[in-house]
Amino acid sequence: MTGTINITEAALASLIGLTAHEVPGVVGMAPANLKEGLSRVLGRANAREGVVIGREGPDYLADLYVVVAYGVSIPTVARNIVERVEHIVRTQAGITLKATRVHAVGVQRA
Repeated sequence: MTGTINITEAALASLIGLTAHEVPGVVGMAPANLKEGLSRVLGRANAREGVVIGREGPDYLADLYVVVAYGVSIPTVARNIVERVEHIVRTQAGITLKATRVHAVGVQRA
């Protein structure tokens, strides 16, 4: 018997947001929609709100809007987010992301 497994973009965004929260140096996610204001930091419960999933044909793209801790190396944190997110999405969802882009939209004391 064969079947199909469908992973919604909302589920994928939640997986990505929760994974990003686990990376040292990440304080939280920020709303991707600038109208909501970037000063609001989202906790784990709203993790997917800081993630935008895009499609290019069959391929998935992910944009993450994060707030990082003051004093950390932003490029290092961004690389760690990309590595961890791509690994988790591949191993837990069976999806290879074509692109994972990290937008550091704020810095805050942890």
